[in-house]
Amino acid sequence: MRQAQHEFSIATRGAGLYDFTRDVQRWLREQKLQAGVLTLFCRHTSASLVIQENADPDVVHDLTAFFSKIAPEDDRLYRHTVEGSDDMPAHIRSALTQVSLTIPVSGGRAVLGTWQGIYLFEHRGIPHERHVAAHVLGE
Repeated sequence: MRQAQHEFSIATRGAGLYDFTRDVQRWLREQKLQAGVLTLFCRHTSASLVIQENADPDVVHDLTAFFSKIAPEDDRLYRHTVEGSDDMPAHIRSALTQVSLTIPVSGGRAVLGTWQGIYLFEHRGIPHERHVAAHVLGE
């Protein structure tokens, strides 16, 4: 068994989903593992990770719009407002999604479905530099 670690840095331009599947696949190819398991971990409380459709951009748009409705930016709803009106809704959205993903690896690639992509889901309205820790174990 071999293992490797890496950290992906993802620059966001504000709220939305940022596809970093190609970066993950490129890094996995460099590890030259034929089979194993990949863990990705988002090191933030106001962003998260999702596996979602990457073929139709309307999916990304609709997801962002939906989460804006279920956790709206309205200071009257929250006690935690010191970091801005988008911060507490970002924490709620992150709690409703995932900060960690586990994905099988086969043939040196993450095993994803035909239309699946790996996304960082930025929940804040302003640009951020987000960090996702990666760990792969396999042979």
